[in-house]
Amino acid sequence: MRLSDRVAIVTGAGDGIGRGIAVHLAREGADMAICDINTATVEETGRLIAETGRRVITETIDITDHKRVKTFVDQVAEQFGQVNILVNNAAIMPVDPIEDQDEATMASILTVNLLAPMVFSKYCTPHMRKAGGGSIIHMASVTGHNGHPGVAVYGATKGGLIALARGQAMELAKDGIRVNTVSPGTIDSPMLHNFIKENSENPEAARKAFDALHPIGRIGTIDEVARVFVFLASDDSSDITATDIRCDGGYAVQGQQPRE
Repeated sequence: MRLSDRVAIVTGAGDGIGRGIAVHLAREGADMAICDINTATVEETGRLIAETGRRVITETIDITDHKRVKTFVDQVAEQFGQVNILVNNAAIMPVDPIEDQDEATMASILTVNLLAPMVFSKYCTPHMRKAGGGSIIHMASVTGHNGHPGVAVYGATKGGLIALARGQAMELAKDGIRVNTVSPGTIDSPMLHNFIKENSENPEAARKAFDALHPIGRIGTIDEVARVFVFLASDDSSDITATDIRCDGGYAVQGQQPRE
């Protein structure tokens, strides 16, 4: 129970990695406030958290509505008494070359993936300072390290989060607030399943190709990523800030030699 007596906010917690992170934080003792744009899925995550015995607030939020974000954060602080952990996980990933994306799509990716984490951080920081410190963790990606066709704008937002965390970490170190990022590789999650379904005529072959891209021979799991977030949220990482942890099976630094 490394997170007993702490309160965590997780965005995009309706399914996939966000749900996994939220449930793992709860299992370690944190009371949870979770949000997602999908009411049915975030309520299901809330039920899973309640089964751990922790308190939970579930909200349906469009995180591009910044006034609503502030109201949500303040509600959490008022109801639970504090905010100690923020996980900015929510993201969208339209797949198209930049020349084929309209400006509205580009703006949506930037607003959801990069601006919203800034806004959540802005409104959580005063509550963390009042609590004596905290941990902000942004969900980055190997696409923020490596170039990937079709997701250049998405990758730009993830690289932006890595830079954002470094700057925030310097601003907030004096307040005992640590800021880090996690960069997963390909993860066995609903986002991957939808990507393969929409972009591949042979899903089985596509899945094998993703496995082969990772030097350890397979893609990662939601649990593996979630455990990294628990580590960064806890005192086990008390000397770690302004850092990006790649949870990618070696993908970001691999050579391109074919596997036997």
